[in-house]
Amino acid sequence: MPRILLAPLFFVASVASANCPPLLDHSFRPLAGKEPVKLCERFEGQVLLVVNTASKCGFTPQYEGLEKLHSELKDKGFAVVGFPSNEFGGQEPGTEDEIKEFCTLTYGVEFPMFEKVQVKGEGATPFYQALAEAGGGEPQWNFHKYLIGKDGAVIAGYGSRVKPDAPELRAAIEAAIAQ
Repeated sequence: MPRILLAPLFFVASVASANCPPLLDHSFRPLAGKEPVKLCERFEGQVLLVVNTASKCGFTPQYEGLEKLHSELKDKGFAVVGFPSNEFGGQEPGTEDEIKEFCTLTYGVEFPMFEKVQVKGEGATPFYQALAEAGGGEPQWNFHKYLIGKDGAVIAGYGSRVKPDAPELRAAIEAAIAQ
């Protein structure tokens, strides 16, 4: 009897995985968390702004704008998604617990943050390699942003100097939400 139950469950899992856009077919632990989350399951059909973050960078105040953007648009099918990285100037040296505490207490960050990752070069996570190859370019510094459409495809990449409230970024996000 258990064999009969396992076959349908396996089939359902295979079908769900087959519907996952390849770019979002990656799993990461939430920041300071233990259980990995599959991006396509968590963010299916949403517009995403993926950002590599750092706590000791000149661009760190962008956390405030990113949180504002996330808060304003989350009910419209949008999410900011952060990935701490220590690659640029060693500006994210803390543990995941320290990063989470800093983001929460200093900037009130509630948007999803995931485990610390490498975002460029040969050691970059496959997710960040795919983002760069899909047209978003490789991050040149902290707070590089990738806008991903509801279909799981990269719409554009934005360098660190593009602030979360930049008119061109906001217009692109709203256009993606409207599609």
